[in-house]
Amino acid sequence: MPQFKLTNTVLVALVTVTVVAILGWLVLRGALPPAWRTPGSPPLYLCGLAGALLLLVPAAFAFAKRGGHSRRPVAWFNAHVICACLGSALIVVHSAGHLGRAPALMVLALVILGALGLWARLRAARLLAATFGSKVAVFAPPDAATRARLQRVLERKRALLPALAPDANEGTFSVTLPLLLRNPGAALAYRALEREETRLLGTRRALPAALAGWRPLHLALAWIFVAGVVIHVVTVTFFAGYVADYGPIGWWHLTAW
Repeated sequence: MPQFKLTNTVLVALVTVTVVAILGWLVLRGALPPAWRTPGSPPLYLCGLAGALLLLVPAAFAFAKRGGHSRRPVAWFNAHVICACLGSALIVVHSAGHLGRAPALMVLALVILGALGLWARLRAARLLAATFGSKVAVFAPPDAATRARLQRVLERKRALLPALAPDANEGTFSVTLPLLLRNPGAALAYRALEREETRLLGTRRALPAALAGWRPLHLALAWIFVAGVVIHVVTVTFFAGYVADYGPIGWWHLTAW
């Protein structure tokens, strides 16, 4: 079965529709029934729940990749983009337009995440191709001293490999989440050796700063958002009184501390 292809044109159209829908809702929300303008009301509560679940799909994608279970990476990537757009729109609706409060920082993180993802797809790929298509000095063979240090690193990697995956090849092996959980000492040591190898090869120095930094920033913001969702769910569920300033509580909760 052919897979759906998320081309740049489709991606831009999807993001544009999402942005227009969000702006349209922000403009028209004053004319909506009170339930759609009251934070924590049943419909907005359900929007937040659905949005949070959709936005956890990209996190599941990260776990699937690191766990070695992403046999259909294109489908996972498409799902992560589509769910991120739908989830972002639902989270903005859930906010009831009250973007001056602390939870609005999660919306800001979503905006930056979306902008980074769009830039990576439309611009970073071209920059990366241009970088590897150029004659960069760092791609030259390393000197004798560096080669000796690289050899020691490779020997230590090969010595660690049997404890992680006896049948694996050092040149194509990477640490996955199950291996990290099963043998954290060896897995972390192997990852440290991989970073040392990358440093000695100097591959990151060949990349522009934007290319080298966008993915760590993207991942950091994503996990900050996940942590924010967890904190938000805990507070509105167990500390509903505090969240509502000890006034009326219109959402489902366990305790009103």
